[in-house]
Amino acid sequence: MTLEEKENIVIEFATVAHGSQKRKYTGEPYITHPIAVAKLVMSHGGDHNQGLAAILHDVVEDTPVDLIDIYRYLLNSGFSVSDSEDITNMVDDLTDEYTKENYPQYNRAERKSLEAKRLGEVSSRSQLIKACDMIDNTSSIVGNDPSFAKVYIKEKKALAQMLTKIPVYLYRELLED
Repeated sequence: MTLEEKENIVIEFATVAHGSQKRKYTGEPYITHPIAVAKLVMSHGGDHNQGLAAILHDVVEDTPVDLIDIYRYLLNSGFSVSDSEDITNMVDDLTDEYTKENYPQYNRAERKSLEAKRLGEVSSRSQLIKACDMIDNTSSIVGNDPSFAKVYIKEKKALAQMLTKIPVYLYRELLED
């Protein structure tokens, strides 16, 4: 299977999973965000599996699909066991654990702090995807919601400090508003 075929399989899966979801500020189909993140990942030296994980990075968080669904889909689509595990593990790393639903006893600041600490422990490959996700989200939030942007930028900078396994130039890019 070619890399292009793998990418098409993953884009189709993520597109169907996200269904009619739209980007908050633009109204574009949601899939435009994961594809943009994947392009950033690849432009920052990510490998092909990182790019595919980037396309899937919000599926578990934002849809009824779970990690087992992703893993089985990849295997059934012809991905190797090793690639299926690798991609699924990165998606797991990138899926928020400290959500309001899972931890209603914590306020947003506490949840974001715990999530930042958790992300500080994931692989350098997953951290690169997270950094690219934040870069893509920043432009949308700053351009469309100046009020929330103040909160988001503060959270982004706190999280960036925990991403100690990314290249320094990418860390500097994250600190830009």
